[in-house]
Amino acid sequence: MSYFAVLRLTRCRTLDRCLIERSFRQVVPRLYSVNNDEAYDRRQEIKRLRRVRRKEIKARFIQDFEKTKKRVEEIIERENIWTIPNFLCVGRILSTPWLSYLIVSQDYKVALWLLGFAGLSDLADGWIARTWTSQASKLGSFLDPVADKLLVGTMFLSLTWVGLIPIPLTALVVSRDVALVAGASYVRYRSLPPPKTLARYFDATHATVQLAPTFISKCNTGVQLLLVAGTLAAPVFHFVDHPLLQGLCYLTAITTIAGGASYLFTKNTYKILSKKDSTGRQSCKNN
Repeated sequence: MSYFAVLRLTRCRTLDRCLIERSFRQVVPRLYSVNNDEAYDRRQEIKRLRRVRRKEIKARFIQDFEKTKKRVEEIIERENIWTIPNFLCVGRILSTPWLSYLIVSQDYKVALWLLGFAGLSDLADGWIARTWTSQASKLGSFLDPVADKLLVGTMFLSLTWVGLIPIPLTALVVSRDVALVAGASYVRYRSLPPPKTLARYFDATHATVQLAPTFISKCNTGVQLLLVAGTLAAPVFHFVDHPLLQGLCYLTAITTIAGGASYLFTKNTYKILSKKDSTGRQSCKNN
């Protein structure tokens, strides 16, 4: 091979090598550039996914927190109903039919003893609720007057049945008590927060209203109990139709009308409880 042929071949190889190296220098940066763009996009996508994940975790945490808060508020809103005063009130309610049966059967002595125990239980539950705040409940502010109304109303009906109390007076007392119960039921419905269901309406632990007594209403309760006790004791101690009993009948009628009017014209006869108030343990004895 001649010198010129070798030189030409060397130049061609050198030229090809230069062209390859030049092409490589042009292509490789582009490859690196593409790889860098993909890595950048991948990092941005990872960051975006992390932000989305953090937002989801935050939203889930807030949702769980709100649910827990509602459950805690619901638990706080409920109160302890298993108290001694409430048991005593329930005992008076359960003894009322038996007391009525004894009066209708004209077994006045036993009925008088049972009425005495009912009166003592009424005094005891009020004293316990005022002395120990842990034994007080908003349910008691409803249950105590309900027990008293049921006992007094049943006594009036039974004593009227045996001819010891005039029919007009019994009609006045019973109609007034029915009106009070209807009003209390309406207030309970209006004060119940949504959803207003029957289960929540009759849920005794879900206190929404606390009754406040009026002075004339307390006096009326005392006069009614005095009349019932005196009338029941009259056949036992032989003073039926005594002028004192007749005077008590007139006084009962007057205080019954005045007590019913006091609930209509007196402010703050009932208190709508907030969630904060429902955690308290104060008892309010009502008529």
